[in-house]
Amino acid sequence: MASVSDRVTDVIMPLLARESLELVDVEYKKEGAAWYLRVFIDKPGGVQLGDCEKASLLIGSELDKHDIIPHRYYLEVSSPGVERPLKKPEDFLRFRGSEIVVRTTAKFEGNKNFQGKIVDYDEDDRVVIETADGLLKIPHSLISKARLKVF
Repeated sequence: MASVSDRVTDVIMPLLARESLELVDVEYKKEGAAWYLRVFIDKPGGVQLGDCEKASLLIGSELDKHDIIPHRYYLEVSSPGVERPLKKPEDFLRFRGSEIVVRTTAKFEGNKNFQGKIVDYDEDDRVVIETADGLLKIPHSLISKARLKVF
């Protein structure tokens, strides 16, 4: 069975695409006694408050129709921020030349944490980054978290 985040993604991605918005990430987690559904959106030139408000109304209405989350939760829609997470191959290609911080699920080349500049995303599903020690080709399947690095 798909996770709540995956089911929400499937329902709202086409909705956001019709509004020329990119779905960056969906988080569904419990904090204290409350559940939060956080949706991160983007568009060329960046999102404005009005984009988030409109998306929130559309998403809330659509999720109510599908009844994916059967209990009370808080919906938050926002920009991914300057330390945007990178998840899809397209994300890595779009931000080629940008500084990145990567954490892997298991040790790779003796480490789990890396910093460098995105060089490419290759045909073998590897993120190619230039680090202080040279080029690394990290398999996408090993990446647990990747974010743009802000200086």
